[in-house]
Amino acid sequence: MNILELKNVVKSFGDYKATNDVSFSVKEGSIFGLLGPNGAGKTTIIRQITNIYMPDEGEIFLFGSKVSPEHQNRIGYLPEERGLYKKLKVLEQLIYFGKLKGLSSKNAEARARQWLVKLGVADWAEKKIQDLSKGMQQKVQFISTILHEPDFLILDEPFSGFDPINVDLIRNIILNLKEKGKTIILSTHVMSQVEQLCDELLLINKGKSVLFGEVREIKSRFGKNHLVLEFSPDSSMIEDLENVEIIERSAGRAEIKLLEKSCEAQSQHILRKLIESGLSISRFEISEPSLHEIFIQTVGEENLNEEELAQISN
Repeated sequence: MNILELKNVVKSFGDYKATNDVSFSVKEGSIFGLLGPNGAGKTTIIRQITNIYMPDEGEIFLFGSKVSPEHQNRIGYLPEERGLYKKLKVLEQLIYFGKLKGLSSKNAEARARQWLVKLGVADWAEKKIQDLSKGMQQKVQFISTILHEPDFLILDEPFSGFDPINVDLIRNIILNLKEKGKTIILSTHVMSQVEQLCDELLLINKGKSVLFGEVREIKSRFGKNHLVLEFSPDSSMIEDLENVEIIERSAGRAEIKLLEKSCEAQSQHILRKLIESGLSISRFEISEPSLHEIFIQTVGEENLNEEELAQISN
């Protein structure tokens, strides 16, 4: 069953079409990746799903009916631009957000305290938001998004600013929410997170859908043309290989794209050259391209700024 359906959605601002005939669906109980470079139209899509904007053309269905204000208490939205009241205390702020979503004060407080403990910020319940670190503020914002136990979550860059330990913590909570039957849209530039978490994805560029489908199917669609090498000692001969594109290079490791028609024949030729040169090969693996490579190949590196290139590489 699809919990969300967009059908030929168009949204314009003056002469600019922020979403241009976009159609996709999100299955109930899945994690769905919404991807694209800055300015591609992701935020406009999210704001139409959450009824902040109305589409100029097309239709949006959520929970089986057209999107309306009646859906708001079943949605949890974590925007990329966080919005907390700096002078309010953590607990009173969470209670306030919970009441906006239909919870009683008592219920909101009980849930807030449970989540504060779970995310390791219980000692800060009576502190003002302005006294918290950025990471702790992000935890509070995340709690406010899930406090009312929404059926449908939209998480825009939920891992931004977290250290690896807290990234794992939030990732595990997201997976647990999925296990409980929640449906989640994850919008992020970090392709490794999409590969780890998402069942399906939509890649948009310049307001248009350019890739849509299951993550595994999309990767297989691009074929096995990447070769991952680990070797010792380190050698500059990797840079001298012909008909390849070096995707990633570090000491004793390389990921390269094979450019000849027969990837298998080319990979065997490379293996022979490496062995003949005296290198010890500890890993030699032909694989599908990463989502990082698919993203760049589809969107075009010239359409990404330096910050985006750094983000999708993480």
